[in-house]
Amino acid sequence: MTGTTRWTGRTGQTRPGGTARGGGSGSGGGRAGAAEAEATPAAPASEPGAASATGAASASATQPGRAQSATQPGRAHPARMYDYYLGGRDHSEADVRAAEAVATALPTVRTAARANRDFMVRATRWLAEERGVRQFLDIGSGIPTEPNLHQVAQGVSPEAKVVYSDNDPLVLRHARAMLGGDTEGNTAYVHADLTDPESILDAPGLSDTIDLGRPVALSLCAVMHFVGDEQHPYDIVRTLLGALPARSHLVLTHTTADFLDAAQAKRAGEVLETYEKGGSPLRPRTHREVARFFEGLEMAGPGLVLPHRWHPGPDTPARLTGADVPSYAGVARKP
Repeated sequence: MTGTTRWTGRTGQTRPGGTARGGGSGSGGGRAGAAEAEATPAAPASEPGAASATGAASASATQPGRAQSATQPGRAHPARMYDYYLGGRDHSEADVRAAEAVATALPTVRTAARANRDFMVRATRWLAEERGVRQFLDIGSGIPTEPNLHQVAQGVSPEAKVVYSDNDPLVLRHARAMLGGDTEGNTAYVHADLTDPESILDAPGLSDTIDLGRPVALSLCAVMHFVGDEQHPYDIVRTLLGALPARSHLVLTHTTADFLDAAQAKRAGEVLETYEKGGSPLRPRTHREVARFFEGLEMAGPGLVLPHRWHPGPDTPARLTGADVPSYAGVARKP
Protein backbone atom coordinates (compact mmCIF):
# COMPACT_ATOMS: atom_id res chain seq x y z
CA MET A 1 0.00 0.00 0.00
CA THR A 2 1.28 3.43 -0.84
CA GLY A 3 1.78 5.79 2.09
CA THR A 4 -0.14 9.04 2.27
CA THR A 5 1.08 12.54 2.91
CA ARG A 6 -1.80 14.88 3.75
CA TRP A 7 -1.34 18.61 4.19
CA THR A 8 -4.16 20.92 5.10
CA GLY A 9 -3.98 24.62 5.71
CA ARG A 10 -5.31 28.12 5.47
CA THR A 11 -4.24 29.59 2.18
CA GLY A 12 -4.00 33.24 1.28
CA GLN A 13 -3.69 34.86 -2.10
CA THR A 14 -2.49 32.38 -4.70
CA ARG A 15 -1.70 32.41 -8.37
CA PRO A 16 -2.61 29.24 -10.24
CA GLY A 17 -0.26 27.79 -12.81
CA GLY A 18 -1.11 28.59 -16.40
CA THR A 19 -2.93 26.14 -18.58
CA ALA A 20 -2.86 27.66 -22.03
CA ARG A 21 0.63 26.55 -22.97
CA GLY A 22 3.36 24.35 -21.59
CA GLY A 23 6.93 25.12 -20.73
CA GLY A 24 9.41 25.27 -17.85
CA SER A 25 9.36 25.85 -14.11
CA GLY A 26 11.52 27.61 -11.57
CA SER A 27 12.30 27.15 -7.90
CA GLY A 28 9.44 27.85 -5.56
CA GLY A 29 7.55 27.73 -2.32
CA GLY A 30 5.38 30.46 -0.85
CA ARG A 31 5.61 31.78 2.70
CA ALA A 32 3.97 29.63 5.32
CA GLY A 33 3.49 29.26 9.03
CA ALA A 34 4.69 26.39 11.20
CA ALA A 35 4.29 22.80 10.06
CA GLU A 36 4.51 19.56 11.95
CA ALA A 37 4.52 15.96 10.77
CA GLU A 38 3.62 12.79 12.56
CA ALA A 39 4.02 9.30 11.24
CA THR A 40 1.28 6.88 10.33
CA PRO A 41 2.13 3.30 9.36
CA ALA A 42 2.20 2.79 5.62
CA ALA A 43 4.37 1.08 3.06
CA PRO A 44 4.87 2.38 -0.49
CA ALA A 45 4.73 -0.05 -3.36
CA SER A 46 8.36 0.63 -4.25
CA GLU A 47 9.83 -0.30 -0.86
CA PRO A 48 7.98 -2.37 1.76
CA GLY A 49 8.07 -1.70 5.45
CA ALA A 50 8.25 2.06 5.23
CA ALA A 51 6.22 4.75 6.97
CA SER A 52 4.88 8.09 5.81
CA ALA A 53 4.13 11.46 7.37
CA THR A 54 0.89 13.29 7.88
CA GLY A 55 1.28 17.02 8.23
CA ALA A 56 -0.56 20.30 8.51
CA ALA A 57 0.63 23.65 7.17
CA SER A 58 -0.84 27.10 6.97
CA ALA A 59 0.23 29.34 4.09
CA SER A 60 -0.21 32.92 3.00
CA ALA A 61 1.67 34.24 0.01
CA THR A 62 1.65 37.44 -1.96
CA GLN A 63 4.06 35.93 -4.48
CA PRO A 64 3.54 32.16 -4.46
CA GLY A 65 6.44 30.17 -5.80
CA ARG A 66 9.02 32.79 -4.84
CA ALA A 67 11.53 31.94 -2.16
CA GLN A 68 11.14 34.94 0.12
CA SER A 69 14.65 34.70 1.55
CA ALA A 70 16.10 35.41 -1.89
CA THR A 71 15.72 39.11 -1.15
CA GLN A 72 16.33 38.83 2.59
CA PRO A 73 20.03 38.10 3.12
CA GLY A 74 19.60 37.40 6.85
CA ARG A 75 17.42 34.36 6.10
CA ALA A 76 18.47 30.97 4.87
CA HIS A 77 17.66 30.05 1.27
CA PRO A 78 17.18 26.52 -0.19
CA ALA A 79 19.54 27.08 -3.14
CA ARG A 80 22.38 28.14 -0.85
CA MET A 81 21.59 25.36 1.64
CA TYR A 82 21.72 22.85 -1.22
CA ASP A 83 25.06 24.31 -2.27
CA TYR A 84 26.28 23.76 1.29
CA TYR A 85 25.10 20.14 1.32
CA LEU A 86 27.09 19.54 -1.87
CA GLY A 87 30.24 21.05 -0.41
CA GLY A 88 30.05 24.38 -2.25
CA ARG A 89 31.10 27.79 -0.95
CA ASP A 90 28.25 30.08 -2.00
CA HIS A 91 26.31 30.39 1.23
CA SER A 92 25.92 32.67 4.24
CA GLU A 93 26.07 32.08 7.98
CA ALA A 94 22.28 31.87 8.04
CA ASP A 95 22.38 29.17 5.37
CA VAL A 96 24.99 27.19 7.30
CA ARG A 97 22.96 27.36 10.52
CA ALA A 98 19.80 26.23 8.76
CA ALA A 99 21.58 23.49 6.81
CA GLU A 100 23.24 22.17 9.96
CA ALA A 101 19.87 22.16 11.72
CA VAL A 102 18.50 20.03 8.88
CA ALA A 103 21.56 17.75 8.99
CA THR A 104 21.09 17.28 12.73
CA ALA A 105 17.48 16.18 12.23
CA LEU A 106 18.22 14.15 9.07
CA PRO A 107 21.93 13.19 9.01
CA THR A 108 21.58 11.70 5.50
CA VAL A 109 20.67 15.03 3.87
CA ARG A 110 24.11 15.39 2.25
CA THR A 111 23.87 11.85 0.87
CA ALA A 112 20.41 12.64 -0.50
CA ALA A 113 21.61 15.87 -2.13
CA ARG A 114 24.51 14.08 -3.79
CA ALA A 115 22.26 11.25 -5.00
CA ASN A 116 19.91 13.80 -6.56
CA ARG A 117 22.80 15.58 -8.27
CA ASP A 118 24.27 12.33 -9.57
CA PHE A 119 20.87 11.31 -10.95
CA MET A 120 20.65 14.58 -12.88
CA VAL A 121 24.06 13.89 -14.42
CA ARG A 122 23.17 10.31 -15.40
CA ALA A 123 19.75 11.27 -16.75
CA THR A 124 21.17 14.12 -18.85
CA ARG A 125 23.90 11.91 -20.28
CA TRP A 126 21.41 9.10 -20.98
CA LEU A 127 19.02 11.44 -22.79
CA ALA A 128 21.82 12.87 -24.90
CA GLU A 129 23.38 9.50 -25.72
CA GLU A 130 20.44 7.10 -25.86
CA ARG A 131 17.55 9.35 -26.88
CA GLY A 132 19.49 11.87 -28.96
CA VAL A 133 18.11 14.88 -27.08
CA ARG A 134 19.90 18.09 -28.00
CA GLN A 135 17.83 20.69 -26.11
CA PHE A 136 17.47 20.98 -22.33
CA LEU A 137 15.40 23.30 -20.13
CA ASP A 138 16.53 23.15 -16.49
CA ILE A 139 14.06 24.93 -14.19
CA GLY A 140 14.86 25.68 -10.58
CA SER A 141 18.49 25.17 -11.53
CA GLY A 142 19.92 26.64 -8.34
CA ILE A 143 23.49 27.80 -7.80
CA PRO A 144 25.77 26.35 -10.52
CA THR A 145 27.68 23.33 -9.19
CA GLU A 146 29.99 21.29 -11.38
CA PRO A 147 29.34 19.26 -13.31
CA ASN A 148 26.57 21.53 -14.60
CA LEU A 149 23.85 20.19 -16.85
CA HIS A 150 25.23 22.00 -19.90
CA GLN A 151 28.68 20.51 -19.27
CA VAL A 152 27.21 17.01 -19.28
CA ALA A 153 24.99 17.55 -22.32
CA GLN A 154 27.60 19.40 -24.35
CA GLY A 155 30.19 16.82 -23.34
CA VAL A 156 28.13 14.32 -25.33
CA SER A 157 27.17 16.74 -28.11
CA PRO A 158 28.85 20.18 -28.30
CA GLU A 159 25.87 21.58 -30.23
CA ALA A 160 23.44 20.80 -27.39
CA LYS A 161 21.37 23.82 -26.30
CA VAL A 162 20.68 24.45 -22.62
CA VAL A 163 18.51 27.05 -20.90
CA TYR A 164 18.59 27.46 -17.13
CA SER A 165 15.74 29.14 -15.26
CA ASP A 166 15.45 30.26 -11.65
CA ASN A 167 13.79 33.10 -9.75
CA ASP A 168 16.61 33.79 -7.29
CA PRO A 169 18.74 36.92 -7.99
CA LEU A 170 21.70 35.16 -6.35
CA VAL A 171 21.46 32.36 -8.88
CA LEU A 172 21.27 34.95 -11.65
CA ARG A 173 24.56 36.50 -10.57
CA HIS A 174 26.30 33.14 -10.50
CA ALA A 175 24.79 32.10 -13.82
CA ARG A 176 26.04 35.25 -15.51
CA ALA A 177 29.53 34.55 -14.23
CA MET A 178 29.32 30.92 -15.37
CA LEU A 179 27.95 31.46 -18.86
CA GLY A 180 30.10 32.66 -21.71
CA GLY A 181 33.18 31.46 -23.53
CA ASP A 182 32.61 28.16 -25.30
CA THR A 183 29.00 28.00 -24.07
CA GLU A 184 27.98 31.35 -25.56
CA GLY A 185 25.06 30.94 -27.95
CA ASN A 186 24.36 27.39 -26.75
CA THR A 187 23.61 28.14 -23.09
CA ALA A 188 21.34 30.81 -21.63
CA TYR A 189 19.70 31.81 -18.34
CA VAL A 190 16.11 32.98 -17.83
CA HIS A 191 15.15 34.84 -14.66
CA ALA A 192 11.53 33.76 -14.13
CA ASP A 193 9.12 32.24 -11.63
CA LEU A 194 8.06 28.60 -11.53
CA THR A 195 4.47 29.48 -10.70
CA ASP A 196 4.26 31.64 -13.83
CA PRO A 197 5.40 29.16 -16.50
CA GLU A 198 4.38 31.51 -19.29
CA SER A 199 7.07 33.93 -18.13
CA ILE A 200 9.62 31.23 -18.90
CA LEU A 201 8.11 30.15 -22.21
CA ASP A 202 7.83 33.71 -23.48
CA ALA A 203 11.29 34.82 -22.34
CA PRO A 204 13.56 35.97 -25.21
CA GLY A 205 16.44 34.03 -23.65
CA LEU A 206 14.50 30.83 -24.19
CA SER A 207 13.36 31.45 -27.76
CA ASP A 208 16.83 32.72 -28.73
CA THR A 209 18.39 29.43 -27.61
CA ILE A 210 15.82 26.63 -27.79
CA ASP A 211 13.54 25.72 -30.68
CA LEU A 212 10.24 24.62 -29.13
CA GLY A 213 9.40 22.90 -32.40
CA ARG A 214 12.06 20.29 -31.63
CA PRO A 215 12.22 17.84 -28.66
CA VAL A 216 13.27 19.31 -25.31
CA ALA A 217 14.23 17.64 -22.04
CA LEU A 218 12.44 19.48 -19.22
CA SER A 219 14.40 19.08 -15.98
CA LEU A 220 12.56 19.67 -12.69
CA CYS A 221 14.98 18.26 -10.16
CA ALA A 222 14.33 18.91 -6.46
CA VAL A 223 12.02 21.85 -7.18
CA MET A 224 8.38 20.76 -7.28
CA HIS A 225 8.35 19.95 -3.56
CA PHE A 226 8.64 23.72 -3.00
CA VAL A 227 5.28 24.19 -4.74
CA GLY A 228 2.31 23.76 -2.42
CA ASP A 229 -0.93 22.10 -3.42
CA GLU A 230 -2.70 25.48 -3.42
CA GLN A 231 -0.28 26.61 -6.15
CA HIS A 232 -1.50 23.89 -8.56
CA PRO A 233 1.80 22.03 -9.17
CA TYR A 234 0.29 19.55 -11.64
CA ASP A 235 -1.16 22.35 -13.75
CA ILE A 236 2.27 23.98 -13.85
CA VAL A 237 3.93 20.83 -15.16
CA ARG A 238 1.14 20.20 -17.68
CA THR A 239 1.49 23.77 -18.90
CA LEU A 240 5.20 23.35 -19.38
CA LEU A 241 4.88 20.01 -21.15
CA GLY A 242 2.05 21.36 -23.27
CA ALA A 243 4.46 23.76 -24.98
CA LEU A 244 6.87 20.96 -25.90
CA PRO A 245 6.54 18.72 -28.96
CA ALA A 246 6.34 14.93 -29.13
CA ARG A 247 9.50 13.05 -28.10
CA SER A 248 10.26 15.66 -25.45
CA HIS A 249 11.10 14.34 -21.99
CA LEU A 250 10.35 15.12 -18.35
CA VAL A 251 13.13 14.59 -15.80
CA LEU A 252 11.91 14.99 -12.22
CA THR A 253 12.98 14.30 -8.64
CA HIS A 254 10.81 14.94 -5.60
CA THR A 255 11.14 14.59 -1.82
CA THR A 256 8.97 12.03 -0.06
CA ALA A 257 8.18 10.91 3.49
CA ASP A 258 7.21 7.41 2.35
CA PHE A 259 10.34 5.75 3.71
CA LEU A 260 10.57 7.39 7.13
CA ASP A 261 9.77 5.45 10.28
CA ALA A 262 7.99 7.09 13.21
CA ALA A 263 11.16 8.51 14.79
CA GLN A 264 12.47 9.83 11.47
CA ALA A 265 9.11 11.36 10.60
CA LYS A 266 9.09 13.20 13.92
CA ARG A 267 12.55 14.65 13.17
CA ALA A 268 11.37 15.50 9.65
CA GLY A 269 8.95 17.94 11.25
CA GLU A 270 11.99 19.95 12.36
CA VAL A 271 13.23 19.99 8.79
CA LEU A 272 9.90 21.29 7.51
CA GLU A 273 9.94 24.02 10.14
CA THR A 274 13.48 25.06 9.15
CA TYR A 275 12.49 25.52 5.52
CA GLU A 276 9.33 27.37 6.47
CA LYS A 277 11.30 29.79 8.61
CA GLY A 278 13.40 30.49 5.52
CA GLY A 279 10.23 31.31 3.57
CA SER A 280 10.29 28.16 1.41
CA PRO A 281 7.87 25.54 2.77
CA LEU A 282 8.63 21.99 1.73
CA ARG A 283 5.80 19.66 0.61
CA PRO A 284 6.81 15.98 0.54
CA ARG A 285 4.63 13.81 -1.69
CA THR A 286 3.91 10.10 -1.88
CA HIS A 287 4.85 7.76 -4.69
CA ARG A 288 1.34 8.03 -6.10
CA GLU A 289 1.37 11.83 -5.89
CA VAL A 290 4.75 12.09 -7.62
CA ALA A 291 3.62 9.64 -10.30
CA ARG A 292 0.83 12.08 -11.20
CA PHE A 293 3.43 14.43 -12.69
CA PHE A 294 4.13 11.75 -15.30
CA GLU A 295 0.53 11.04 -16.32
CA GLY A 296 0.14 10.69 -20.07
CA LEU A 297 3.87 10.15 -20.58
CA GLU A 298 5.85 7.02 -21.43
CA MET A 299 8.03 6.16 -18.43
CA ALA A 300 11.57 5.07 -19.17
CA GLY A 301 12.84 2.04 -17.26
CA PRO A 302 13.17 1.35 -14.41
CA GLY A 303 10.25 3.72 -13.71
CA LEU A 304 9.75 5.95 -10.68
CA VAL A 305 12.41 4.84 -8.20
CA LEU A 306 14.92 6.09 -5.68
CA PRO A 307 17.40 8.39 -7.50
CA HIS A 308 20.42 6.11 -7.09
CA ARG A 309 18.48 3.17 -8.54
CA TRP A 310 17.83 4.90 -11.85
CA HIS A 311 20.44 3.56 -14.31
CA PRO A 312 23.17 3.36 -11.64
CA GLY A 313 26.77 3.71 -12.73
CA PRO A 314 29.83 1.85 -11.45
CA ASP A 315 30.39 4.48 -8.76
CA THR A 316 26.76 4.74 -7.65
CA PRO A 317 26.31 3.58 -4.01
CA ALA A 318 24.23 0.41 -4.07
CA ARG A 319 23.27 -0.05 -0.43
CA LEU A 320 21.43 3.22 0.15
CA THR A 321 17.80 2.93 1.28
CA GLY A 322 14.77 5.19 1.05
CA ALA A 323 15.59 6.50 4.51
CA ASP A 324 19.02 7.57 3.21
CA VAL A 325 17.64 9.14 0.03
CA PRO A 326 13.98 10.01 0.73
CA SER A 327 12.97 11.00 -2.78
CA TYR A 328 11.75 9.67 -6.09
CA ALA A 329 13.24 10.10 -9.55
CA GLY A 330 11.99 9.37 -13.01
CA VAL A 331 12.35 10.12 -16.72
CA ALA A 332 9.47 9.93 -19.20
CA ARG A 333 8.86 10.75 -22.88
CA LYS A 334 5.97 12.71 -24.30
CA PRO A 335 4.31 10.56 -27.00
